[in-house]
Amino acid sequence: MIWCDYPDREMMALALADRIAAELAQGLRSAGRASLCVPGGSTPGPVFDLLSGVDLDWANIAVFLGDERWVPESSKRSNTRQLRARLMRGRAAAARLVPMRADTAEPEAALAALAEGIAPHLPITVLLLGMGDDMHTASLFPGADRLAEALAPDAPVLMALRAPGLPEPRITLTAPVLAGALNTHVLITGTAKRAAILRAEALPPTEAPISALLSHATIHWAE
Repeated sequence: MIWCDYPDREMMALALADRIAAELAQGLRSAGRASLCVPGGSTPGPVFDLLSGVDLDWANIAVFLGDERWVPESSKRSNTRQLRARLMRGRAAAARLVPMRADTAEPEAALAALAEGIAPHLPITVLLLGMGDDMHTASLFPGADRLAEALAPDAPVLMALRAPGLPEPRITLTAPVLAGALNTHVLITGTAKRAAILRAEALPPTEAPISALLSHATIHWAE
């Protein structure tokens, strides 16, 4: 785990956007295509704003979420809705947005088709993760009903998980898919999350799912 502290969130967003852009450019030079996997939530918004204006060959970049709430895109809780508003605009509008949601009542009915869409873009060129105070990442939550399966080395690309306190099912990339990323960054803010991620290093992934992904990750933190 590599740790990067920043004096403020603006500096962090600038540095992280520059780093991600450079890694995507390297992927494009090496393979002619690249993939960017990103989290939902408001924290990465400033990074998305900056990336959307970067001069890259976006037409050959696939963008997809690490997880999604099983809600329609019209919902304010939709990660896809936030992604379209903050990243998939400007120059980045030319990128391919790979779906992580389908119009089915339950996520299990769409898993195979959604995984088929993601598989050609693996391994992930650049993975950006967030983390909750409970040390979850993507939708790998402590206490989730199928967490052990999602952490297993032979886990499928995508799984649907449900956890206490969550108002809807989640669909998530599994731990082996996330761990296979070529470049991994974790974006966190505030003292509580700093303490949580340091605590996670000593805990098993069943208690702190983020710990399954820290060995090759760069942590970006600002107050």
